[in-house]
Amino acid sequence: MSEPDRFEDDLLYALTRTGEGFRPDQADQPGMVAGGYQRGRRRWRHRSAAAVVGGAAALALVGTGAVYLTGSASPSGAGTVAAAPAASTGAGTGLTPASAGAGTPTPTATAAVTGDEVLSTFKALLPKGGITEASGRGTDDPQTKGTFASAELVFDDGAGKSRLMLGVQKHRPGQGQDRSCPELKPGQLDACSVTTLADGSKLYLSEGYEYPDHRADTKEWMASLTGPDGREINLSEWNSPQEKGAPDSRPNPPLTLDQLKVIVTDKSWDRIVAAVKPDGVDDAAQSTGLSLQDRQATLAKLLPAGVTVTKVDGNEVFTNVQLRQGGTSGSLVLRVQKLVQQPGDKATEKLFEGATVLPEGGLLKLYGPGTSDSKAMPMADVLRGDLRVMAAQGPTGKPLLSLDQLKAIATSPEWTLKR
Repeated sequence: MSEPDRFEDDLLYALTRTGEGFRPDQADQPGMVAGGYQRGRRRWRHRSAAAVVGGAAALALVGTGAVYLTGSASPSGAGTVAAAPAASTGAGTGLTPASAGAGTPTPTATAAVTGDEVLSTFKALLPKGGITEASGRGTDDPQTKGTFASAELVFDDGAGKSRLMLGVQKHRPGQGQDRSCPELKPGQLDACSVTTLADGSKLYLSEGYEYPDHRADTKEWMASLTGPDGREINLSEWNSPQEKGAPDSRPNPPLTLDQLKVIVTDKSWDRIVAAVKPDGVDDAAQSTGLSLQDRQATLAKLLPAGVTVTKVDGNEVFTNVQLRQGGTSGSLVLRVQKLVQQPGDKATEKLFEGATVLPEGGLLKLYGPGTSDSKAMPMADVLRGDLRVMAAQGPTGKPLLSLDQLKAIATSPEWTLKR
């Protein structure tokens, strides 16, 4: 998946998320092997894209920067070979939670870990049993660029084979989202809990099914740990040697929820978490230094007479603005961004292909009625040096601003970098 596609994927998730069971883990990284849950979520997000913005306008919204409208996301980390990690106290028994402090802050990204190291860490935490079809993915994998580590295998304690899959990632501050338990309904989840550990980590445990509609009776039990340092460690197990498409080999998965808890909270993951790079977009690096209050004050001077701001929220780059004109409410998406591009990144250049050159030398792209992308949401996107300003009709309420008015907002010289 290309850079623009990945950003588009995340933006539309942020714009259309319902908060009902979708969580922003990084399913957008190329080659990520986090299983059917993530792939299904990505398909859902792509379907949402067409419903919200459409075509080139979606790419203009995301381009090469932050995509979240609020501080919480979303959506949603050359190898050095080290010795295989030793098992922590209690490892292999699944009975003694020896590492309640697993979520404590760890150093920033360290030397890469290999897939073999991730797999060895996982194996060391399992009880006695046979292991086959084992594989690992480390932070040295060029496909995930260090933002993800994983291991999976087939485990057999003598009572039948079970597929186990584990993934490790790390979110930037404000870009993670804890799991929550839905209302328990017969046949969907047999058990679910969310607890806060001593170090502030949140632990989600559930006993559920691969298919809520029970087209097959395969069970999926899982543990998910989110920590103050941004870590997210997910572990799933099935009572089948495959996640899907294989007969059940035993009545239940082999590990109890307590055993799953011991694995995801173990201190031996600290070293791997430290090697995983944060996923998502670094909003702080693209901040113009304009606070929400600064942006609101500038916008108030640029809005047409009779249109007022009733509420703003957002992050360092995006602002979601609620508007009112008389008795009618509407919204505006405002992007004010310091452009930060990686070497060789051509995404922004492609976004502004065919743009109108402004008198002061900036570039302007328009979307919506009367443009080449006439079915897109009305939007004006401006690039002046390393400052990008975009004003777009928001997803809620009535359209209160014309395309010309959006253009006037985006092209205004009032927008400047404060740092």
